[in-house]
Amino acid sequence: MKTNLYDKDYCLWLEETIQVLREGRLTELDISNLIEEIEDMGISQKKAVKSNSRILLMHLLKWKYQPTKRSKSWKSSIIEHRKRIRDSFEDSPSLKVYFANNFDLCYQDARELAAAETGLSIDEFPIESPFFEQDTLKPDYFPE
Repeated sequence: MKTNLYDKDYCLWLEETIQVLREGRLTELDISNLIEEIEDMGISQKKAVKSNSRILLMHLLKWKYQPTKRSKSWKSSIIEHRKRIRDSFEDSPSLKVYFANNFDLCYQDARELAAAETGLSIDEFPIESPFFEQDTLKPDYFPE
């Protein structure tokens, strides 16, 4: 398989790589690009969990600290990002550990995002998360 196909036509490279794998012609594989793609897939999954966690936590902060401004849009975003995280966990259960290990970092990012979106000072939001990580993923959890 030609290595330069990866740079010229990514989709065709994928199709040909799949075909080569199915046929067991392993010596024809573009190993270096295949390894890179597999590594990128794991990184992408982790980035998605982190991004969805930040947005979920930001909306939970807004929900908790601006109760008079609660909207269907905020509620919808909370539900949507919970579902995305849970879907990631269904596909890759090991991401639960990644979620737990990065929860505090995502919360700190969410504080910044919530401050930017609400116009409130970042100091309005506690330094330590007011949410337990297991609660944030419960379908009926909306902090008061």
